Amino acid sequence: MRSIELFSGCGGLALGLSQAGFLHDLMVEWNESACATMIHNKRRGVDYVTHWPVTCGDVCGVDWSGLAHSLDLVAGGPPCQPFSIGGKHAGNEDSRDMWPQAIRAVRELMPKGFIFENVKGLARPVFAEYLNWITASLASPHLTETGPENYGNPVYDVKVLKVNAADFGVAQKRHRVLIMGVRSDLNISLILPHKTHSREKLLWDQWVVGDYWARHGMSIPPDGRIPSCDFAAVRKLRKENAPPAGKPWVTLRDSISNLGEPNGQNNHRLQEGARVYPGHTGSTLDQPAKALKAGAHGVPGGENMIVRDDGSVRYLSIREAARLQGMPDDFSFPGSWTESMRQLGNAVPVQLARTVGEAMAATLRPVVDAAVRVAA
Repeated sequence: MRSIELFSGCGGLALGLSQAGFLHDLMVEWNESACATMIHNKRRGVDYVTHWPVTCGDVCGVDWSGLAHSLDLVAGGPPCQPFSIGGKHAGNEDSRDMWPQAIRAVRELMPKGFIFENVKGLARPVFAEYLNWITASLASPHLTETGPENYGNPVYDVKVLKVNAADFGVAQKRHRVLIMGVRSDLNISLILPHKTHSREKLLWDQWVVGDYWARHGMSIPPDGRIPSCDFAAVRKLRKENAPPAGKPWVTLRDSISNLGEPNGQNNHRLQEGARVYPGHTGSTLDQPAKALKAGAHGVPGGENMIVRDDGSVRYLSIREAARLQGMPDDFSFPGSWTESMRQLGNAVPVQLARTVGEAMAATLRPVVDAAVRVAA
């Protein structure tokens, strides 16, 4: 299935969608360093990336007119800074707000479906009116500006989902908003992504049967090590004595344990200067990490910092951060630690993108297959 992607960043969303079966006709990213990362990995022949048609430029200047025929998907992660809890909260008054360009792409391309990702801050009450405008504009893009006549101005069935990436196998508690839609004239129902992992199954593995610790060659810690926020849930699981369905949340330890301490190889280099101070405490090993942030120090909350078993802290290496975002180990970052962490903090986790892409692919498959049969 054919896809066009806006605001591609360093490629997290594109990797997941590629794994879900989408082939990109065009990928647009304005940041030169992020483009350099994707092009670097294209040249290295990384799976999927080698075929990406990357264009480094501003989506505001893209002419979509020659790309609209039978396009299956438009996707992208519009810049989140205008809506981030850690940002200036300027919303649509922020010059970096690119939602109008996402809507323009849908209006002019009229794809069968679309997927957009953003920070959970977009769903805050202060932005409720703007989120309503976004969803209304995506549902009826021709109301903003007349669309191509040959499509008869179709409207879209739009869904807004609040998700935690940890529920989809990402080793981060990363809360995001997904906006998905399919063209109403296709007469298909949007299949939504289903959670595959859970906190309850992790707690079961850790504190009921102990499988988690066995996987890591460790003894089951005493109950005094159970985090206070989890104690009631653990007591309930022990009382019911029935394993939860699905897979356990992936923890920071799960994600990085076989890397060892930073050794300078393959982006796994120690970054000095990590320290604890109020509001900057790092991520414990036996839970999904706090969400990566794009700032050099990962503030607020110490999201880009590990708390070792002995209580000491250090910054995540680039390779560890890439693991947390689901990037394969052969996907490398040629820039500095600060620039690479910025790119990773802005990326869509690959596992989340793949799961959402698979749901969209399943939604569109009957229509795509029918078109292939007619063409044959």
